[in-house]
Amino acid sequence: MRIKTLLFIILALTIYPLYAQETTDHYIEVIGTSEIEIVPDKIHYIIEIREYFEEEFDGKSKPEEYHTKVPLSQIEQGLRKNLAEAGIAQDAIRTQEIGDYWRKQGQDFLVSKQFDITLTDFKQIDEIIKRINTKGINTMRIGELENKDILAYHQKGKIEALKAAQRKAAYLVEALGKKLGGVIRIVEGDNTSGLPFAQSNVSNVMSSNAASFDSFRTIKKNYSVLVRFEITD
Repeated sequence: MRIKTLLFIILALTIYPLYAQETTDHYIEVIGTSEIEIVPDKIHYIIEIREYFEEEFDGKSKPEEYHTKVPLSQIEQGLRKNLAEAGIAQDAIRTQEIGDYWRKQGQDFLVSKQFDITLTDFKQIDEIIKRINTKGINTMRIGELENKDILAYHQKGKIEALKAAQRKAAYLVEALGKKLGGVIRIVEGDNTSGLPFAQSNVSNVMSSNAASFDSFRTIKKNYSVLVRFEITD
């Protein structure tokens, strides 16, 4: 019993200094944030085409009277012609997926096909919209926005977030008559629960109106870092 008691006391004395050090250290922990706005040099424009019935547009036929289906191949041919007129090269057009559309009762399946069109300028979208025949177009939207220097922008965003954390910690500590010491710990936002790191650069715009894209013409990235600084007298 004496040996067990002695062993417990030794263990307690060993653990206590570690615990005491953790609870008596003077530090401040703050979150620094930054936002970087990037002009994309590659734009993915997504267009989905779908078979349709000519009677849908005559203004008088009911759905049960639809019978003249416009095939997907004809719609695709028209789309590619419109894209060529807008100055889009054929090698910039990639088929993304194809499948059957949901069928209404008593009607055939309508086949759909999606295209990923790589653009370098938002003005190209305006040109596409001017020329495109909306019959057979199911959706049009901006997909992923890219920039070849995106990694450099990531680095800049993290540095700015770190500087913001330092500024915040400095004025808070100085308000208490103390001085800001060195950095104890840095945790990036993507490694810390609840901290935003980098927003997605994929838009969810679905429209045939060029003006609807105005607020989506840049890539916006948000960065956060959690930083612990030492407090000195």
